[in-house]
Amino acid sequence: MRGIPVASLVIGIASSPAERRHLARTLGGSPALLIVSSVEQAREFLGVPGPPAVAAPPPVQPAPVRTMQPAPAPSADLAVDSDRRMLRWRDREVDLTRLEHDFLICLTETPGQVWTYERLHLEVWGNKHLGRGSDMHSVVRRVRRKLARLNAAVTVHAVRGVGFRLASA
Repeated sequence: MRGIPVASLVIGIASSPAERRHLARTLGGSPALLIVSSVEQAREFLGVPGPPAVAAPPPVQPAPVRTMQPAPAPSADLAVDSDRRMLRWRDREVDLTRLEHDFLICLTETPGQVWTYERLHLEVWGNKHLGRGSDMHSVVRRVRRKLARLNAAVTVHAVRGVGFRLASA
């Protein structure tokens, strides 16, 4: 390693947690190691500005807007008990994991509103959405099962390519 200063910083970029763990094992002997999930995250951590912004293309005539019917508000019989981390439908309850709880808190704050993948990832996981979404879909699947177990007339509705909302089943 001739010519590299002793106080150099090794930066590893890997999008998945498994890849970041592999990098940590591989590069673990480095005195200064930073492992992040994206180039943007590395820039943010190091305080380095991103590439210069590209000029926006000229405005295009907008396509006709398709209006979506507003989703009916889910029933008031559904409640998330944050103190006990429980989901309640009428007189029945089920335990929630932290991720399930935080996910449902977002959706129940504004029933019927679509929460984007990016916003949910930031609120529930505390980081930026990386595009795969398998972690989020796992939580959604578990929440749907728990709602079904309670016989709730409410479900998590997927808005393709956008995110999720709480809706009447």
